[in-house]
Amino acid sequence: MKVSKSFTAFRSILLKDMKNYYLKPPNISWGIIFPFAWMLMMFIKSKSAFDITEVFPGIVAMSILFGTTSMLSVTITFERKSRSFERLLLAPVRIELLVLAKVTGAILFGIVNSVLPVLISVLYFRSGVMHWATLVSGIALLSVISTFMGLFIAVSAKEVFEAQTYSNFYRFPMIFLCGLFVPVPVLPLFIQPLSCLLPVTYGVDILRYSISESNFLPVAFDLGILVVFCLAMFYISIFNIRRKWIV
Repeated sequence: MKVSKSFTAFRSILLKDMKNYYLKPPNISWGIIFPFAWMLMMFIKSKSAFDITEVFPGIVAMSILFGTTSMLSVTITFERKSRSFERLLLAPVRIELLVLAKVTGAILFGIVNSVLPVLISVLYFRSGVMHWATLVSGIALLSVISTFMGLFIAVSAKEVFEAQTYSNFYRFPMIFLCGLFVPVPVLPLFIQPLSCLLPVTYGVDILRYSISESNFLPVAFDLGILVVFCLAMFYISIFNIRRKWIV
């Protein structure tokens, strides 16, 4: 009975978020326009057909990173501002379950955002994928870690504009530091240790392995590091919510 009530609460929060935020036309169009814009930029820059296997991992990773972090950090900050998140905190639901319900919508949004660039790369640009199961695992883990980074920002920000500012502060450097378009081994030696501190680096490395086996770390190591990052950021966010929002 208790499990049934927890599932009902989880489903209700998830469906509410999907209806109020993630299924809105502007958010859906964001997932469509963003990868198209980057592929067009690559095409114009090269003035010819570019090597799709080099940009494929970066475009997928960027679609996930920008989609999930934007949605979660803004929606939680907005709900906190309008006091609706406080009402959820008063509900007889474990805070871990409440947070999982809030982040699940953003994780699904990130996975859906990745579908279009994958389809364009495979069906239109004829890019090969060497390990489909690993690609799916990498997309799922990258969506989870990007969502938890958005949660971490949301807990730290008080206003929506603060959440957007904090998000941009770390997202744009990650484009260059995490191997999205320039592989980490090619970066200057003094930058590579900084890249290894960022979780997105390991998600992109998994994507590179699954598409062209151009990874620079063992895949099992990438998967393990991402799981550790996910657990750490989840429990740090729970700790911060209890410390800052629950007196």
